[in-house]
Amino acid sequence: MSASEQKRVILSVVGTRPNFMKVGPIEESLKQHSSIEHVILHTGQHFDTNMSEVFFRDLKLRQPDIYLGIAGGLLGDQTGRIMVALEKELLQLKPNLVVVVGDVNSTFASAWVAVQNHIPVAHVEAGLRSFDRRMPEEINRICTDVICELLFTTHPMADEQLAKEGVDSKKIHMVGNIMIDYLVRYQKQAEAMQQWQALSLPAKGYAIVTLHRPSNVDVPEQLKKMVGLLGELSQELPLVFPVHPRTKKNLELFGLLGTLKNNQKISVVEPQSYLNFLSLVLQSRLVLTDSGGLQEETSVLDIPCVTLRENTERPFTVDFGTNYLVGTNSDKVLAVCREILAGNSKTPQDFSKWQWDGRTGERIATHLVEYLRA
Repeated sequence: MSASEQKRVILSVVGTRPNFMKVGPIEESLKQHSSIEHVILHTGQHFDTNMSEVFFRDLKLRQPDIYLGIAGGLLGDQTGRIMVALEKELLQLKPNLVVVVGDVNSTFASAWVAVQNHIPVAHVEAGLRSFDRRMPEEINRICTDVICELLFTTHPMADEQLAKEGVDSKKIHMVGNIMIDYLVRYQKQAEAMQQWQALSLPAKGYAIVTLHRPSNVDVPEQLKKMVGLLGELSQELPLVFPVHPRTKKNLELFGLLGTLKNNQKISVVEPQSYLNFLSLVLQSRLVLTDSGGLQEETSVLDIPCVTLRENTERPFTVDFGTNYLVGTNSDKVLAVCREILAGNSKTPQDFSKWQWDGRTGERIATHLVEYLRA
């Protein structure tokens, strides 16, 4: 095989389960390009054997080719260990291009190591900004975007932000939202599961709650405040609370888990598989969250989303979607929820005009292949 005919190697790095959802559609599209060898590396930043097995099975994802097993530790320690382990893999594999997704520690660590070894990097979900540098994710976003050659964005607001930061427009490609690819694919299947019935809940008669941000769950006073808020809201409608491992640990540590479990109007459940969770979200009346991805998914699904944060890196979900950025003041949160329950909720715009159409993976794969050919 001549040098011009040799396969180009693309290495995609993931660190958390949502990262796999962002790489999965790209992987499927790259299969159509015989000139590309696609390698998936899992740093191990977040790993749960039981949940991961269900996750891979439900979404028909292939297992990663390389697993580094870097889990736990303080932020700097974990990031450093990822860098050391990944560099060894890069020197052996010699990829032509590295793809990183989202804003976790694995994202920045991998981009930095790759660029230092003169390997170009593509960033999926570039240009998102909360403008809160107390968040580790914000630092990861900013630093990753600065050093990448290809920046794949979800919305014109992200393009505008990158332009303000002086990024060359030739590097920026608005491709749509990769997280919506699986939403489009699995929505009907999730609807048919009717997961709310397993919890004896009425369709469109309950709220979903997710909490995991350090600002909400790591400080005893704040977590106690959140538990009190959920108790008050549960008097308005039943709540389903899939408890994140980090949140559960702190609820137990601060003696608050029993308060939730003793409330018969709050269903405290284990973390759900993607399909189970989507099934629950689809028939919820509203969602309360401090997550990023849920702000986008609920906007596409036309489900009110109350975001329990002071800022968001996805402001377009507030301006054009169903998202309410309300902070954590209990009175304000309850007031917004009551307005929604009274039938006064936002009407979202059609996000398909920004290519949130289930084909983002295809567009990213095309850009990656064209970049390597050039």
